[in-house]
This record gives sequence, C-alpha cells and structure tokens, in this order.
Amino acid sequence: MNNKKLARSNNKVIAGVCGGFAEFIDWPASKIRWLWVLITLFTGGTLIIAYIICVIVFPAPPKKLDLNDFRQQ
Repeated sequence: MNNKKLARSNNKVIAGVCGGFAEFIDWPASKIRWLWVLITLFTGGTLIIAYIICVIVFPAPPKKLDLNDFRQQ
C-alpha cells in the first residue's frame, strides 16, 4: 500500500506545489510544471487560482535534517 501524502515539496520553484504533485505520482517535477503551465494557458489562467488554493491547503514540506544544527549546541 502507498503511504505517500500530498504535500508541498522542498523541490520548488515558487511554492513547491508542482514538486509535491510530482513526488506523489512519481513523475519528474519539470514535467508537472510544464503541464501546469500549458493547462493554465489553455484554461485562461484558471489554474493560477487552483495553485494559490493548493499553497494554502497543502501542508508545508518537512524540514531537511542538518547535522550542523546539532554541532552548534
């Protein structure tokens, strides 16, 4: 069973929504970004509103563990 959660990604250009979709469906993030842009152009910009909603609704990406954080303490 797949335990993936749909969330924003650290692989981001603007807010990580397309990167999150790409990680969720195991596609390259660049392909999702190009699809998002093309569909946005063909729908007259409707997906811009959907992107903003996704930024608000999707949880933030998990922070990456940095070993330097522990060394400074």
